[in-house]
Amino acid sequence: MLYNDLLYNTLLYNDLLDHLLLDQVALLYAGLLPKQQSIGGNKGAGSMTSRQGTPQRVVFGTFDPAADMDVTQRNLPHWFQPGAATFVTFRTLDSLPKDVLLRWRCELQAWLAQRNLPPILASSFGQRPVANHEKLLSQLKAADRREWTRMRDQIMHRSLDDCHGACLLRIPRLAKIVAEAMLFQQHVQYDVDRLVVMPNHVHAIVQFRPGVKLLTISQSWLRYTARRINAETGHSGPFWQPEPFDHIIRSPDQFVYLQNYIADNPRKAKLCEGEFLYWQAAYEL
Repeated sequence: MLYNDLLYNTLLYNDLLDHLLLDQVALLYAGLLPKQQSIGGNKGAGSMTSRQGTPQRVVFGTFDPAADMDVTQRNLPHWFQPGAATFVTFRTLDSLPKDVLLRWRCELQAWLAQRNLPPILASSFGQRPVANHEKLLSQLKAADRREWTRMRDQIMHRSLDDCHGACLLRIPRLAKIVAEAMLFQQHVQYDVDRLVVMPNHVHAIVQFRPGVKLLTISQSWLRYTARRINAETGHSGPFWQPEPFDHIIRSPDQFVYLQNYIADNPRKAKLCEGEFLYWQAAYEL
């Protein structure tokens, strides 16, 4: 169980503990706080748990154009708005091999050329954007920019569902490491509506509590799970692509669409029972 492992392997879990209250963990281990209760139905790797039992229903917000927003960029742009649900995707380092990226860049370049749009935009697919990427995007008409984003994201997710790479997350015990880490601060620092651990990537809908940052938590998830998975498999070095793909959910309709997308992802990827892990929150009525 994750909590016992935390106290037993303190050094291994330093990255996860950077946002935990150690006294709460100790009290839980000693039996002085209520034990977790299983929530949600998941398939493929046993039941997941939440620190707070079955909560009252969480209200998930959507993008508010009048509210403050944090915009940062490393290799990928990250738009974050407190109180708005975010669709998050992590992928393993080998999930999009070079030949796959090259093939999809060529497809995107052809798509852009057919519409008299700058083909160089396709050069940023799956890697650091070209120097003038944002300037080129800003010069597109709003409709073209939306269509480009839709096409790019569709290709990326389709490629992930082809299950390239070693697909270590197909192994139930490794998938469970990822899900348990993501649910460890459920209803404390953030609220996860649902998640799916696929063989080479993860999708989730998450809303962060006030004062909690998406990039801080996501980097902690990635570092912690990479160490655990490497320890389990005897590997070393990076396991994940260093940055998540994240998208602020724009409307209630898009929220429902993404809920269904996550739930249906294993079927679309033609996975069998036991090759993925799906979890969704259950709430008191």
